[in-house]
Parts: sequence; C-alpha cells; structure tokens
Amino acid sequence: MTLRDALGWLLVGAAALYALVAVPAGGELTTMINGSIYASYAILALSLALIWGYAGILSFGQAAFFGLAGYVYAVAGLNLESTPLAAVIAVAAAAGFAALLGYFMFWGRISDVYLGVITLTVSLILYRFINQTAGEEWTIGAAPLGGFNGIPSTPILAPPGHPDEPFLPEQIYMLAVAALFACYVICKLAMATRFGRAVIAIRENEGRAELLGYDTRLYKLGIFTLGGAIAGVGGVLFANSVFVSPNMFSLQTNGQVIIWVIVGGLGTFAGPVIGCFLLMALSTGLGSLDAGPSFAVLDPNLVMGVVLTLCVLGLRQGLLPTALAFGGRLVAKARATRGRGAAELRRPAEERP
Repeated sequence: MTLRDALGWLLVGAAALYALVAVPAGGELTTMINGSIYASYAILALSLALIWGYAGILSFGQAAFFGLAGYVYAVAGLNLESTPLAAVIAVAAAAGFAALLGYFMFWGRISDVYLGVITLTVSLILYRFINQTAGEEWTIGAAPLGGFNGIPSTPILAPPGHPDEPFLPEQIYMLAVAALFACYVICKLAMATRFGRAVIAIRENEGRAELLGYDTRLYKLGIFTLGGAIAGVGGVLFANSVFVSPNMFSLQTNGQVIIWVIVGGLGTFAGPVIGCFLLMALSTGLGSLDAGPSFAVLDPNLVMGVVLTLCVLGLRQGLLPTALAFGGRLVAKARATRGRGAAELRRPAEERP
C-alpha cells in the first residue's frame, strides 16, 4: 500500500468515525438531515470519480442514474409494501439503464466528448419528460409522477417486515454515512482487482490494451454499469432525505458533480467526496438568493465560479492530490534534514565545523 492510499484510508476512516459518532452525539436534527443530503450527493460524486478518474469515461449526465433510481424507488415504494425491496429495484434499474446506454455507446465506439454529450442529453431528456408529467394520467399504480412538483409522498425506508415503522432522520443519516463508506470501499476494492487494473490500462492506452487481447468494450461497460449502480444508491438515499423531483436530473446537478470531482481531485476517490462536502457547505453557508435581499450580499453562484476558477488555475490536480504532494515534500525534507543531522553526528569531533 502506497503512502497516498494509506492517507486516503486514514482520512476516510477518521471522517466516517466522526460522522457516525460525533455528529449524532450533537443531536441537531437539521445537521443530520443536511448530512444525509451531503452523503447522497457525495456518493454521486464517487460514481463519477470511478468512471472518469479511473476509466477515462467522462459522463456529463451522471445525474440520470441518480434521478432514475430516486423515481423508481418512490414509485416502487408507493406500490409495494416493502421499501427495502423498492430500494433494491431502484439500484438495479439504475445499473440496468447504465448497462443499456453503455452498450449502445461502447459497441458504437463512441468516446471522448461525444460520450459526454450523449449522457448529458439523456439526463436532460429525462428532466424535460418528468417536468411534463403533472396530469392525472401520469400515474403508475398508486404513485403520481407529479410533474415539476415531484413526488412529495416519497416513502421512507423501513426495516424489512415493518413497513409502518419508517426510519427516523437520525437513522437515515447513519445509513447514508455507512452507505458512503461502503461505496468508497467497493470502489477501492474494484480498482485493486485484475478487472480494475485492466480498466486503468484501457484508460491509458485503449489501442494497446486491445492488442493485448482485452475486449475494451466489456471492461468499459462493466465499470460504467458499476458507476450507474453507485449513483443509484445515492439517488435512493436522496429520496429518503428530501423527496424526488425533476431537479435530480437537472443541468445544475450534472454540473455540480463535475465541479466536485475537479476541485477534489480527479483520479482519487476521497478527493471528490471532500470537494462535495466543502463546496456544498460553502454554498449552504452563503445562503440562497431566493431567501430575500438580506441574504444576497454574496451571490453563491459567483462565489462558486471564483472557487472553481482558482482551483483550476492554482490547484490543477485538485485539493487532495495537492495536499498529499505538499505533505510528501515536507516528509522528504524532514527525512533529509534528519539524515544530514545523523551524518554530522557520525563525523569525528575534530572534523565538525
């Protein structure tokens, strides 16, 4: 295990411990609800970090799987007596949709910016479609799609066999944090396997990988499907933290997740999660322009744009890789200083200055 990996595990483990122990001990309900939303968005960022940072697949429309899973969960939960089963169906639907879309893209040899445009187009098509489902005819069983209002009656997860005992916000928060940590572990383990190493090789040189006998289409389809499933997990958790609405597919959501990955550090897993938390906390702290003129001292969109510009210009590798590189230089400098000190002590006294 490299120093970078060890620091990543240490950082994520400390963050998970703090989130699971210190935050619930504070007992603030608003903090835990916001924490659930942050964790669900961080899982979405993690899914893009997996397919973009490690597979080189730039998806501008990763929110399509996020929103689809949320809507499938809401519809299935309102029609079934088991919300855990609805959650499984929702994640499977997101993974299946990613597999179907990936099949047409990868077998059609679509790559680079064209792939990003297609995924973004699919997400915006879903956004427009859901927005116009406000009529009574847009009902699936007992679940009205609700148009631009979404589905405010989205059911909350409940223990298996106890549908009348939904989880409390504190329990949803704990579940969201645990799911974020589990998705992080899954991503790390996936990249440590032969499959993950092949995916990285395809990212570096797809033509060479094909000459070595790898069917690059299958590997790209596999990692893209896994990314869709992870985004689906985030969508289900978001549906339990707030409720599902067309904004889950919006251009803003798709743009934000790309910013989180860039700011946190492309090619890492912990970096995009950190970037998501920091930028969402910054946006929340600045408030909303819709809250009234007293809150409009700073435009959150302007501040976010400035932060992104500074990160791109000054921290081209992102926050986490830059911090790790700086820490590595400090460690190397300290070792060199200790080495010179030890060499000086070994010198005879008459030769010392």
